[in-house]
Amino acid sequence: MSQDSQTSEKAGRKARLRAAVALVVFVTMIALVLHVDPAESYLWIKALHIVAVISWMAGLFYLPRLFIYHTDAQPGSDKSETFKIMEQRLIKVIMNPAMMISWVLGLYLAWSVYGFSGGWLHAKIGLVVLMTLTHIYFSRSARRFLLDENTRGARHWRLMNEVPTVLMILIVILVVVKPFA
Repeated sequence: MSQDSQTSEKAGRKARLRAAVALVVFVTMIALVLHVDPAESYLWIKALHIVAVISWMAGLFYLPRLFIYHTDAQPGSDKSETFKIMEQRLIKVIMNPAMMISWVLGLYLAWSVYGFSGGWLHAKIGLVVLMTLTHIYFSRSARRFLLDENTRGARHWRLMNEVPTVLMILIVILVVVKPFA
């Protein structure tokens, strides 16, 4: 298998290094915000939480699209091997860190601002749990693709591509409208 400059091991190491640097910068920003003025940190933590959620959602939208295209690739082909690299990097470099930061900052906000109270908040957390389970399902599916053991067709992945969208819509409505306040 020939690897181009984007799928080589060297490119993978560079991607992991860039992701690690970004994660350190992100965590440092959070620490500075909390240290400099904890009383004024709410808006900064909220902004960083939104950035993390957007990054996580981007991965949740893109990964099933990769699966759709991957199902058409012959196992072992250059095309299939490229999709494997893309899927693994997306999960490890973007989705997993973004999900973890989303959870940590989201729970911090739920505790510090709302004291974990409010029906809308409980419903939102429940939907975020479903989003996390979707993430886990996608991650396990990527592992099956990696092992050339995928048994799902493109139609399944087209349907699964809608799950994060529906969950996101419901979560945004709960956060903005707070119908069960």
